[in-house]
Amino acid sequence: MECKVEAIVLALSLVTVGMCVKTGLESISENQREVSVKGLAEMEVKANKVTWPIIVKFVGNDLNEIYTKVNNSNAAVRKFLTQNGIPASDISVNAPQIQDKEAEIYGSVNFTYRYSVTNIVTVSSKNVDLVRKLMSRQGELLTKGVAISGSNYENPVVYEYTDLNKIKPRMIEEATKNAREAAVKFAKDSESELGDIKNASQGQFSIDNRDQNTPFIKKVRVVSSISYYLE
Repeated sequence: MECKVEAIVLALSLVTVGMCVKTGLESISENQREVSVKGLAEMEVKANKVTWPIIVKFVGNDLNEIYTKVNNSNAAVRKFLTQNGIPASDISVNAPQIQDKEAEIYGSVNFTYRYSVTNIVTVSSKNVDLVRKLMSRQGELLTKGVAISGSNYENPVVYEYTDLNKIKPRMIEEATKNAREAAVKFAKDSESELGDIKNASQGQFSIDNRDQNTPFIKKVRVVSSISYYLE
């Protein structure tokens, strides 16, 4: 009698284990029936803000004389800008940067000019087209005695695009559409049907220069990652 009971218990245990194994395999199979895809959206836009540092350098041995030149230069630059449509509110003047070679510990004792002064007038404007036109005409300041130095890596001309929120919705829509098209193609090739979205994440937007020659044209880019169930 005890042997029969043990046999029944053993049989029930095997059935239960078998059911658990079957359920587990089905669960794994279902979890694997999904596809993860990425959708890319790109758009080219014109920069809508520009920061233009107008750099003028002076050398000399008399600081008072140099400061007079700096003030005259600032007045000439301001006049050039305002007469050509740049509002005074878009113009700012930085404090001059002074290098005293005589005070430098490791400087050479043989120098022609003791002082080197860098003066920067900065234009920050949303009228990018106007600023670009004036940049091409800055040579006119030479007739006013103002010799503008080329921008350097410390003070480059910077173009920005600040209306990202205006184009975000349609770019996300395009990225999502492109991702779905890729998922539909995968489902068709695998003889499946595309189901609901399991999860989705929107990548970060990036804004870069289209190329090094046209920094005023920006390329906006976003990648969306989406997982779909397959049926």
